[in-house]
Amino acid sequence: MAQAKTNAMRILDKAKIEYQMHEYPHEGNQAVDGATVAKLLGQDPQQVFKTLVTQGASKQYYVFVIPVLAELDLKKAAKAAGEKSVAMIHVADINKVTGYIRGGCSPVGMKKSYPTFFDESALQQTTVIVSGGKIGTQIELCPHKLMELCKAQPASLTTQ
Repeated sequence: MAQAKTNAMRILDKAKIEYQMHEYPHEGNQAVDGATVAKLLGQDPQQVFKTLVTQGASKQYYVFVIPVLAELDLKKAAKAAGEKSVAMIHVADINKVTGYIRGGCSPVGMKKSYPTFFDESALQQTTVIVSGGKIGTQIELCPHKLMELCKAQPASLTTQ
């Protein structure tokens, strides 16, 4: 049975950006961490990225896309965003801010366009894998095309 396209996939189709969809088993709307998803699908965790949403001291929201095994360095993230500080938004606010739910947050197709930053390691990959916009779905595509679509900047974002 063909899987219904997510909003993220429709946006990629409209932009004529090629991608490959991957699906993984999950329980209802139960979020699965990215490392587990990479393992379930036999993917290189260096290639699988998670989408994190923060809020700066200015109250502006920012999106950071980093490898699933990495931790976001909030000081580096704030520097990239030109903010004094940034903090992760509360899980309860994810849907209100992005239109997505925890575990299904894609950098493509959020409710609004927020300043977006990708860890610079994404540019070393032939393809990157991000959430397809719902739990159980991923999309794999060229990092340059994804960053262009998201109007994203590369930056050093993770703790060493």
